[in-house]
Amino acid sequence: MKISIYAMATETFVPMLRSLSIILDKGAEHARARKSDPSALVKARLAPDMYTLAQQVQLACTQACDSVAHLTGGEAPQFKNDEETLDALKARIAQTLDYLQSVRASAFDGAEDRAITIPIPENNMEFDMSGLQFLRDWAIPHFYFHLVTAYDILRHCGVDIGKRDYLSHVGGYIRQRSPA
Repeated sequence: MKISIYAMATETFVPMLRSLSIILDKGAEHARARKSDPSALVKARLAPDMYTLAQQVQLACTQACDSVAHLTGGEAPQFKNDEETLDALKARIAQTLDYLQSVRASAFDGAEDRAITIPIPENNMEFDMSGLQFLRDWAIPHFYFHLVTAYDILRHCGVDIGKRDYLSHVGGYIRQRSPA
């Protein structure tokens, strides 16, 4: 069985970002119901040395865009990373989705063998990978790390979300079992 790099990238990033947007809606509803300031959620973090919810959402979006750009040899959109509200974060996700969905599947032709180099400026080193290695070992794990951390921050702050919210896109696979 063969799966395309396009499918692995785009069909991973797009539905998960849609779920993240829905989860942010639940965060806003949580704040409204408790008459609390939603910006407290945007600034929340799991630990003092971890990024805020806003930064986690920004990094998930950036990871998706940058990954697609690396894999296609294109240019990723640049964002200011200045979102300070849940609505602004949702808009950032929407812009990311627009970009991801604008990249044609044919742009990924040959991506599995494309040489991808990522500099590590702190120590004058770099990652040197094929497109497949990059997607499997770098892009998808980093994307999920920031996505899950955003989910965890909201959950830690008391937002009523669960696995069904996180994996909202798999509902299309649920079917009634056939009688035995």
